[in-house]
Amino acid sequence: MKKALIFQGGWPGHEPAEVAEILRGVLEEEQFIVTVTDTLETLEQEDLTTFDLIVPNWTQDSITQEQLQPLLKAVESGVGLAGLHGGMGDSFRQETEYQFMVGGQWVSHPGNDGVAYTVRIHDQHHPLTKDIPHFEVKSEQYYLHVDPAVTVHASTDFPLADGPHTPNGPVQMPVVWTKKWGKGNVYYCALGHVAEIVRIPEVTSLMRNGMVWAARAEQEDRKGGV
Repeated sequence: MKKALIFQGGWPGHEPAEVAEILRGVLEEEQFIVTVTDTLETLEQEDLTTFDLIVPNWTQDSITQEQLQPLLKAVESGVGLAGLHGGMGDSFRQETEYQFMVGGQWVSHPGNDGVAYTVRIHDQHHPLTKDIPHFEVKSEQYYLHVDPAVTVHASTDFPLADGPHTPNGPVQMPVVWTKKWGKGNVYYCALGHVAEIVRIPEVTSLMRNGMVWAARAEQEDRKGGV
């Protein structure tokens, strides 16, 4: 059986403990042995290379180099990384190397919570998005600064809410992407502001597919690319 580590905490508004339990349940359904921790000290105390998948669920806050460097090196060595919303895309704002690994960073959510928008799936035949239709969500719409190296699997249109970004005109903002960090697979989904959003069937499916994909054995995961 594969092993996964979820570390949860940081800003409480994202309901990190509740979201971690949802993700734990999904992984256990996929036959993972799951460890959930609420301290970043685990990153320096455990041998992270013994895990097949690491799921960050820690919004904002800070991390020491003694905690960050083992995480970076574990993913570079082939451990998968998968996460969602601010739990992975708005962690440790001062750590640009972490952002480089993730493939992007949250910068704003115009209109705040409660914006109704469409998530457009780019390829409904891809293993990550197979049989998932375009869908509507009412939540935060993340505006992200995104690594041009990522492969985008779903996106949404800006602007919907007014703001100083509006004069720039329409842009497609990535919602789901993948990339590599060394030998490790990296998967990110911008949805998941609170547990209720993570429970939306399409969001749950995206996270299930993404976590399983990220954790695949190296010899399996590169046959079809990302």
